[in-house]
Amino acid sequence: MRTDTQRPRPGAAILRTALRRNIGAMIAGTVLMGLYQAAETAFPIALGLIVEHTMQDRSLGSLGVSIGSLAVIITTVSLSWRFGMRVLQKANTTEAHRWRVQVAACGLQPVARDVDGLKSGEILTIATEDADQTADIIEVVPLLVSSLVAVVVAAVALSLADIRLGLLVIVGTVGILSILAVMSKRIGASTQEQQAKVARAGAKVADLIIGLRPLHGFGGNHAAFGSYRRVSTDAKRQAITVARVNGAYAGTALALNSVLAAAVSLTAGWLAFGGQISIGELVMAVGLAQFIMEPLKMFSEMPKYVMIARASAERMALVLSAPPVTVPGPERPAPGGDLEVDGVRHGTLRGLKFTVAAGEFVAIAPYQPRAAADLVAVLAVNAAPPAYEGVVRLGGQELADLSVEAVREHMLVNPYDAEIFGGTLRTNIAPSGSSRTLPEAVEASMLTDVVALHRDGLDYAVRDRGANLSGGQRQRLSLARALAADTDVLVLHNPTTAVDAVTEQLIARNIAKLRRGRTTLVITSSPALLDAADRVLVLDEGVITAEDTHRNLLAGDEAYCLAVAR
Repeated sequence: MRTDTQRPRPGAAILRTALRRNIGAMIAGTVLMGLYQAAETAFPIALGLIVEHTMQDRSLGSLGVSIGSLAVIITTVSLSWRFGMRVLQKANTTEAHRWRVQVAACGLQPVARDVDGLKSGEILTIATEDADQTADIIEVVPLLVSSLVAVVVAAVALSLADIRLGLLVIVGTVGILSILAVMSKRIGASTQEQQAKVARAGAKVADLIIGLRPLHGFGGNHAAFGSYRRVSTDAKRQAITVARVNGAYAGTALALNSVLAAAVSLTAGWLAFGGQISIGELVMAVGLAQFIMEPLKMFSEMPKYVMIARASAERMALVLSAPPVTVPGPERPAPGGDLEVDGVRHGTLRGLKFTVAAGEFVAIAPYQPRAAADLVAVLAVNAAPPAYEGVVRLGGQELADLSVEAVREHMLVNPYDAEIFGGTLRTNIAPSGSSRTLPEAVEASMLTDVVALHRDGLDYAVRDRGANLSGGQRQRLSLARALAADTDVLVLHNPTTAVDAVTEQLIARNIAKLRRGRTTLVITSSPALLDAADRVLVLDEGVITAEDTHRNLLAGDEAYCLAVAR
């Protein structure tokens, strides 16, 4: 039996997955980049041989062969670098895209996994910066191997001149990497902390943008901005710490590489002065000492990038490896079925029970807004079945036996604050690009005046969050999208709070007409929508306290009359 300490770390598993599914591109990139490093290292070796042979054989033929050899080496350096980096960067970009999509998929299904309180802004940072830095491992490994090739070629060439020069390069490289490996661990820890603080700052600013108008309304914007400033300052301080650590690492690496290059040059000069190596070998050694600086620099930076990639992978694992909130069942609801809420206790709901028959149009009049929000959370599966007591049945099947995808394919719950996306009116109404009921949905939601107002009609450009639309226009656009989906069961939460009374009356009639024969539940206090419904359920203190038509309730229930009359 394996213990917890024996289980592979989630971040390490993510890195292994990235390496495994890009093995072909990495092999090709390693070969090309190894050829690049070998050719670049061969340049000073060729210069040394040219000097050696030119001094012995002073002929134009030898000079021509030498120039041709250098041209071949330079061409190899150029082409191998170009195509090697092209292969690796394509694989890097593709892998980063895969992780972004995977993290985003988890973020868009918050009920599917327990993401340990991560907010949308933090998940956004993980899906962008951390995904990119994790995918960098695709480039790091081939560059590490190719840099090793350069060091080995240089060490072998110097050993052929004098074994002491080769040993100096090998011992020096091992010593440099040992020192930098210790420093890279601190970089990984500092980077992971920085990424967490930047993600928290992103989440804070996302919350501020969403709640900016309400904050201005009660004068809380200054306190909110102060809160963001504190979070942002923490992120800035950590970024400065990381920059200092990176600076110390880079400075140490450069200093150690320079010391090794100087040691090789001085040792070669001393050997040449003593007649133990020739002038050509001296030229080769000095040239290698200069050229080896680049692969040594690259080789010494690789541990840092590995630690950064691991830190980012650990961040992604917070989302990807989070345990499921609930295990979805394999069943699918019957088409056109009813909706039943049986003894649900969640938040302010106290054993809530009601049924909406297939094809029925029912309205719920909540006396407490919080109870409406809790009911919407349960129906939208934002609160998973284990999070509440009781049972919700859709088409005769319990939600616990259905996958989230099956529930949302069969039942659409449209919240009052539904998001408006950057794009056009058309893409907001039909994100998939097609909808059989798009014209009917536009007419039923009374979005026709918005379409007619602009020359581009449905192709009118909409800014992010509907910034160029009024509150009523945004709400009608959201309603049009819900109606255009044409799902078997539709749940609307306060769909007309931002429109005038006349428009609200028309929308209520249109919804009843368009959804005739389809199961529809509207949670609202709008008299127009309540009057259009087949029956009204009164939700008070978490339970249904009354049930009748809107007009009968107005005539016989004083509390209801006070709650919904305008």
